[in-house]
Amino acid sequence: MSEHGDQVPGYRMIRMEALQEAPAAALADVEAWQARKAYPNVLGGGGAVFGVAEELETGGWRIVSFFSTPYPQGARDSMSMTFRGLARAAEDAGDTATQQEWLRGAERLDWEAVDELTVLGRRFRVIRADQFIRMGPTGPEPPRPSDPDPAKVGHGYEFQGPTKGFVIDPYTPTGMSEGILRMELLSLVHAPGTSPAAMRKDSRRALKTHPGGVLLPAEFTAAEFSDGHWSPTQMTKSSPQGSRDSLTNYLRVMAPVMEQLDEETKAEYGRLADRIDAERCDEIVIDGCRTRIVRVERLVRVGPDGPEGPRPSDPDPELPTGVQEQQLREEGVFDEDRVLSDEEIEQQRVAEEQAKEFLRLFEEQRRKREAAEGS
Repeated sequence: MSEHGDQVPGYRMIRMEALQEAPAAALADVEAWQARKAYPNVLGGGGAVFGVAEELETGGWRIVSFFSTPYPQGARDSMSMTFRGLARAAEDAGDTATQQEWLRGAERLDWEAVDELTVLGRRFRVIRADQFIRMGPTGPEPPRPSDPDPAKVGHGYEFQGPTKGFVIDPYTPTGMSEGILRMELLSLVHAPGTSPAAMRKDSRRALKTHPGGVLLPAEFTAAEFSDGHWSPTQMTKSSPQGSRDSLTNYLRVMAPVMEQLDEETKAEYGRLADRIDAERCDEIVIDGCRTRIVRVERLVRVGPDGPEGPRPSDPDPELPTGVQEQQLREEGVFDEDRVLSDEEIEQQRVAEEQAKEFLRLFEEQRRKREAAEGS
């Protein structure tokens, strides 16, 4: 389906096809349609995230990094790591000239905030995706039955998800429900009063510069209902189990140390974590607050030159790694002869004690999990 049939540029097309020949895809499309009724409102879900994609000769752009950093610099660092990996592969193959080309690209990224580089004819770009959450009368949408969730309890990190390697190509056919959602999301802009003027201006400009778009595979986060609204409490994960594991890790390891919990509260948090593990439940009450595993949609906008990169109004507080290191050296942070102040010594002591306690609790949970799996 498109606005004007074959006359519409490929980047603006949304091709919807029946999915009867793919039962899993057809089921997912039915669930997506049902979600429109149960969770009719689509809201922004915590700002943009960034990743790295490479343009393909066959069309489209393939994602080559994990897509979760909230700032463009995190994706630039991922691009540098990608280049260094390619340099190692060239070194292993005995191709010194190719190795040096990739290393030059990586070193440039260490010092410059560059969002696109072409090395040896291969074009890489930092790209952005807006995040959205469906909301209904009962709150945000939880995971759907068809969402992949293969990992065992405590092993959510093993499922990396389909985002890395995903090809951004608006011409790829999609189901009816996803196609309609794409049309809805592509028309959204920041409403007055919900964001700074510069962000609203950039979102309106994107309607013209990048009018097409593609939905990435959904990810998941934990959200807490507090003070009358829902707020994410963790970075997105590739699967519901990944988010459950992050939540139980918080309850068992992070909260006892960071919040200095008393023994009674620590035990209660442990019981809640045990319940999440046993039931693989997606909602629980912690300290009187509802906490839910939530489904997050992510849209990459696409224009005539490919997927959208960072916008001028996107927060970008981090510096390239080489610049950071240089500043720290100029400030004397790496000076081994520098005398620490009493405050710095105390901060180091507290940090070391916290690190020891984190490690102790983490190892304790690892042993318990291994014992349970072996029983």
